[in-house]
Amino acid sequence: MVSGLHRPTKLVIDRQAIKANIQQEMQTLPQTTELWAVVKANGYGHGMVEVVTTAKSAGATGFCVAILDEALALRQAGFTEPILVLGITSPTYAKVAAVAHISLTVGSQEWLAAALPILQSGALTTKLAVHFAVDSGMGRIGFRDAAGLQAADTFLQQHVEFELEGLFTHFATADEKDTTYFKQQVAKFQQMRQALATEPRYVHVSNSATSLWHAACNGNMVRFGVALYGLNPSGTALSAPYPLQPALTFVSELVFVKQIQAGDAVSYGATYHAKQAEWVGTLPVGYADGWQRRLQGFHVLINGQYCEIIGRVCMDQMMVRLPAQLPVGTKATLVGENGGQTISLQDVADYAHTIHYEIACNLTDRVPRTYLPEKS
Repeated sequence: MVSGLHRPTKLVIDRQAIKANIQQEMQTLPQTTELWAVVKANGYGHGMVEVVTTAKSAGATGFCVAILDEALALRQAGFTEPILVLGITSPTYAKVAAVAHISLTVGSQEWLAAALPILQSGALTTKLAVHFAVDSGMGRIGFRDAAGLQAADTFLQQHVEFELEGLFTHFATADEKDTTYFKQQVAKFQQMRQALATEPRYVHVSNSATSLWHAACNGNMVRFGVALYGLNPSGTALSAPYPLQPALTFVSELVFVKQIQAGDAVSYGATYHAKQAEWVGTLPVGYADGWQRRLQGFHVLINGQYCEIIGRVCMDQMMVRLPAQLPVGTKATLVGENGGQTISLQDVADYAHTIHYEIACNLTDRVPRTYLPEKS
């Protein structure tokens, strides 16, 4: 996608905030526990390569992504640290991953059997590192019983093309007050863990939520995801044990200002009609940038004042009601601080009846990212 470098709409990413979030988490971890930064989905919308650069300088020793292409992009960018693909990759690409020293998630013996001939075809000087995923209750991917896990472990030991590097699971309710289901998953994982003949190098269960509120479960590696970006995994249900620093600010500017009269309509469907004479500003940002159509009626910050989004958000533009006539070029803040007031990603998510993960990940590449430097 083309990046909109010639319009006044951009994301500003604070590298120091990312670094601080990682370092705060690392201070809570034993020296034997590694932190791997989760940078899938373009670093949760923050910019994958730049986030990896910052996370590495902050002390992250590895990285987690969702798909093989993300891992390959990091290798092409010059990163040599361990990388784990958390999703299931087609066994067709087993050799591609092995050659690039990328670890893959495996959830069945059938996957190993399908990957074996791929790895055996032609010369291969390195093993494929795999992490066995255990479905302890997420219901997504992974081994569901000890017998299946044990059979896969036996198969893997019989074929030198593979190396069992890790064992992991993912919790469905680690960010909730009720820990009943969480404890059931912990018990299931511990029971499944006993099926392995030898414990692999990495045993990891902790996403951000688990590490923040259930640190006793951490194992020897933490998959630090949304909290890395300064976002509370539970939304507002639980308080984080230390302050998280949001890294993302979303800003634009007024490109057109006009006065409308009582009864005048604004935007598609004429869903908004002015009740009196009003000053209206147009911002060059819309749902093609990830600012969802459902955000009609929400607000932006201009000169420290909340200005309502009036009419439907368009693909590339949206309109806001102004407190008075303001000059073209006046800054508008969609997410972040402006004039002593703040709009958080959580505020946006609450209005849109979703989670802040979705708002951040939906911000498209058409919006250029600029980066504030880390402090030495």
